[in-house]
Amino acid sequence: MSKLPTFREDDGMATVEYAIATLAAAALAGVLYLIVNGEAVVAGLTALIERALSVKF
Repeated sequence: MSKLPTFREDDGMATVEYAIATLAAAALAGVLYLIVNGEAVVAGLTALIERALSVKF
C-alpha cells in the first residue's frame, strides 16, 4: 500500500486566491452593470435629473 503525499507548503495558493478574488470581482461588476443599466434605474435617474433641472428660482 502506497502512502499518499503530504503537502506541507502552500505553493501556488496565493495565485489561486487571487484568481478566485478576480472572478468574484468580475461577477459583482457584471451584476452591478446589469442593475444600473436596467430600465427602472435609468428612468429613475432621468426623472431625478429632469426634476432637478426644472427647479425655478
